[in-house]
Amino acid sequence: MSVGPLERWIEKIIFNSRWLLAPLYVGLAGSLFLLSFKFVEELFGLLLTTIPKSGTDMILSLLSLLDLVLVANLIVMVMFAGYENFVSKLETGDNPDRPPWMGTVDLSGLKFRLIASISAISAIQLLKSFMHTEDVSDRDLGWQLGIYLAFVVSGLLLAASDRIKGKH
Repeated sequence: MSVGPLERWIEKIIFNSRWLLAPLYVGLAGSLFLLSFKFVEELFGLLLTTIPKSGTDMILSLLSLLDLVLVANLIVMVMFAGYENFVSKLETGDNPDRPPWMGTVDLSGLKFRLIASISAISAIQLLKSFMHTEDVSDRDLGWQLGIYLAFVVSGLLLAASDRIKGKH
């Protein structure tokens, strides 16, 4: 079946429209700069107040730093996998720093990594709340626990659906 010029033109526009995503990924790269700045700001704050802090406050500060790192990792995963899956391949040549998973994460793998990262971030928030129960109402704590469990159940359901799909 022959394709007409109008159809070719429409398909070319649709195919090339994927490049509209590129500025979004550049924006995510910029957000890494902002996260890095916030990390350094919190690290210096922690270093300046380490002595007078209680053990609980120290752990909460460290959890905040870990939270920022997990969000940054999540951004990098979405940036790399999203760009490679939807826009174009990243040409890094023989760069020895190229992450081994880069170029191999499909949408299914990205879903699992995203839900795992979001679950970890949610768990950290929940742990912070448990450590400062005097500042958090039982209702808020219940909501946080419910949200965390929803992420965990979602991850398990995604894994089960992928396993079922793989058997067919």
